[in-house]
Amino acid sequence: MIRGVIAAMGLAILWLLMSGLYKTLILIFGALSVLLTIFIISRMDKVDGHKLGYDIGVLATIKYLVWLFVEIAKSNWAVTKVILSGQTPEQQKMFEVPVNQKSEIAQVVFANSITLTPGTVTVESEDDNFIVHALDFGDGDMEALTDMDARVCAIETGNAGSKQ
Repeated sequence: MIRGVIAAMGLAILWLLMSGLYKTLILIFGALSVLLTIFIISRMDKVDGHKLGYDIGVLATIKYLVWLFVEIAKSNWAVTKVILSGQTPEQQKMFEVPVNQKSEIAQVVFANSITLTPGTVTVESEDDNFIVHALDFGDGDMEALTDMDARVCAIETGNAGSKQ
């Protein structure tokens, strides 16, 4: 019950931030969307019995998100330089990145962090690694992804103090 209320509040806040519209009809549509989403989630939980564990630390996640936004900005600048150069990068590459997270939610955070960073896309998820495509693969890319992996591991509550 409490998880449903927290999820509804999170969805409502996200919906309000993303829509930016505060007219009565739009707010009603948003509330109905949130209620429908919570209803569908609760039905899905009853059918399959699988619940996603939220075993990540809030403060560690906030610190990680601040770090991620800085990395996105730096990567965005690098991709902009590649695009404005007008030349096709010669170092495009598909490669495997090892995954060290223990929880599903942390693995999703890691995969989405890779994809959010401009110039890289998580193409496939396997048991113990991701296949990633890089627009302009450089010498430091594997070290940067290893650092990102360690930082995502640090937001898991079982590893909350390991690295940040």
